[in-house]
Amino acid sequence: MIGPSSSHTAGAVKLGRVARALVRGSVAKVDFYLHGSFAATYRGHGTDRALLAGLMGMSTWSVDIKDALVIATDRGISYNFIPTDLGDVHPNTVRIVVTDQDGKEQNITGSSIGGGNIQIIDINKDSVEFTGDYPTLIVKHTDVPGVIAKVTKELYESGVNIAFMKVFRSSRGRGATMVFETDQTVSDPALESLAAIKGIFSGEFLNGHGG
Repeated sequence: MIGPSSSHTAGAVKLGRVARALVRGSVAKVDFYLHGSFAATYRGHGTDRALLAGLMGMSTWSVDIKDALVIATDRGISYNFIPTDLGDVHPNTVRIVVTDQDGKEQNITGSSIGGGNIQIIDINKDSVEFTGDYPTLIVKHTDVPGVIAKVTKELYESGVNIAFMKVFRSSRGRGATMVFETDQTVSDPALESLAAIKGIFSGEFLNGHGG
């Protein structure tokens, strides 16, 4: 690990890498809303550089982390670090709002929970919970009987083993979100089959953030 702190450096890099995985095009702008300890010490502990480094695809071992601010500027990425209060969350929490070259915005909220480990708690204002250590499939769907069974059947037929699974819903019979952490990559044909299932709104696949 490069940097003084596993929570403020390694975990921050991993949070940036997960945010980058949401963006299909080039990153034009990113706003980091820093909470708690992140907000108080981000300059001194290098959290600002670590978050940007992860967003640019660097690993926790990259010697370029220390120069991430300059590298981002050279790449034409506009960035802001904004201390804020995100409510009742872990003190090392950040909301990352990324805008791509086409103006499309994606955002995640995640926490660095110690030892370089992270937890993602929100994607595009939908509650989720996953670590990013595994390939992760996020499916938005209608909360009706049979949808979960159809998704798990498709994963089985595609040779994808489910390591962990959680379902989050706003209210009974309305919108819900499934999160699958898997042992294998979910292929594009499998994602297309999932998208064709009645009741599925969208499916997003993120590879594990690695080191």
